[in-house]
Amino acid sequence: MHKPLDDLVRRRLRQWPQSPPGAVRSTRQSGTWLRARPGDEKMLGQPFLKLPGCQTFKTIPDGLWLHFSPDPYERWADILCIEACGSVANMQDKRARFAPSTSSLLVVCPLRWLLDPAEPGDPTPRWHAIGMLRAEPAEPLVLPIRDMRVLYGLKRHHYQSVAAGHLPHSHEYFCPMDVLTAERGFENPALTALIARASATANFIFPA
Repeated sequence: MHKPLDDLVRRRLRQWPQSPPGAVRSTRQSGTWLRARPGDEKMLGQPFLKLPGCQTFKTIPDGLWLHFSPDPYERWADILCIEACGSVANMQDKRARFAPSTSSLLVVCPLRWLLDPAEPGDPTPRWHAIGMLRAEPAEPLVLPIRDMRVLYGLKRHHYQSVAAGHLPHSHEYFCPMDVLTAERGFENPALTALIARASATANFIFPA
């Protein structure tokens, strides 16, 4: 993707709230949501995804929201990823990173990120806001991913082609790129409705 478009998407995603717009709170997702990426441009240590035992290759989505388990004895995270795709080839490359696998994908939360506050003007460190951790951490937090949803933003003509003839996997969602690049796009009712469906509650007739 061209850098100006990439930068614009990330600037817009920084405006999104800590909880994804449209995310439904329920007994299946009763923990804490935090925006992991994109963070402050000056922050070097932001969360990333990796496979167990693999230190070389990391997956760094354009946008990443983490939902943390509320139980300190049963640790996991749900993730919502946002990927802006400048071409069909770029979309296929990014889709391959989130393809179903026999090994669990992990999310790594660097120590500096855990110790920093999530919101300007609020000194509460992220580790405390997460609720899962009972004491200030001294090392990165590495969690298995329980549930994964990925929203791909496509240029309008690519989106129309994909929407007309593509069958997404169960974790995949698609939107036109201009939804992601719009000022205050997180308030778009169609986007919030889509993200509400992209959750661990969506497969139940009566979400608790």
